[in-house]
Amino acid sequence: MPDMPLEVRTRAVGPWPMNSYALVCPHTGASVLIDPGADPESLLAMLAGTQPLAILLTHTHPDHVGALAEMRARLNLPLYAHAGPHFQDQPLASDRTLGSGDTVIVGHHSLRVHHTPGHIADQICFEVVGEPTIVVGDTIFAGGPGKTWSVEGFQQTLHTLRETVLGWPDDAICYPGHGPSFRLGDLRAQIEAFIDREHPEGFFGNAEW
Repeated sequence: MPDMPLEVRTRAVGPWPMNSYALVCPHTGASVLIDPGADPESLLAMLAGTQPLAILLTHTHPDHVGALAEMRARLNLPLYAHAGPHFQDQPLASDRTLGSGDTVIVGHHSLRVHHTPGHIADQICFEVVGEPTIVVGDTIFAGGPGKTWSVEGFQQTLHTLRETVLGWPDDAICYPGHGPSFRLGDLRAQIEAFIDREHPEGFFGNAEW
């Protein structure tokens, strides 16, 4: 394990806003940009002093990819994302598709991919191997899971929470697509209770723990 952790840089961009991230290897300066949602100049400032290797997407909702085309053009970087289906079945010119168990190397560090559908079919998370850091996109927030748009999506979310999220360690710091980061262990009891709760038949949409 490297002696210095992967650096997490964050910029809140766009009108909502949403969180774009840069993960930077302190040993080599290598970096990846995650979810270029808006404000290219802010994203470039976040990458200052690094050597960007790729752009990664947690998912393809418009607020997370609004500046994707411009950042790809300006940085000339490959795009890594889930194979889909993507938002509204739109095509995505990925250079590498990612699924659960795949690894992305960032300098002396590596990211492990988790497919976490529910909020959207192509949602993935990036766990820093050997460190308590997970970029979770819109999978979960401090107050609840990501919004769902169908009964099937909500049932997928329950499965994702049960089979993937609860398997992460208590000390994992989750970095979501909106709002502040949080420690998973502080929410574990609430997530477990949410999964076990009897939800209204046909439920989907916004939910809170």
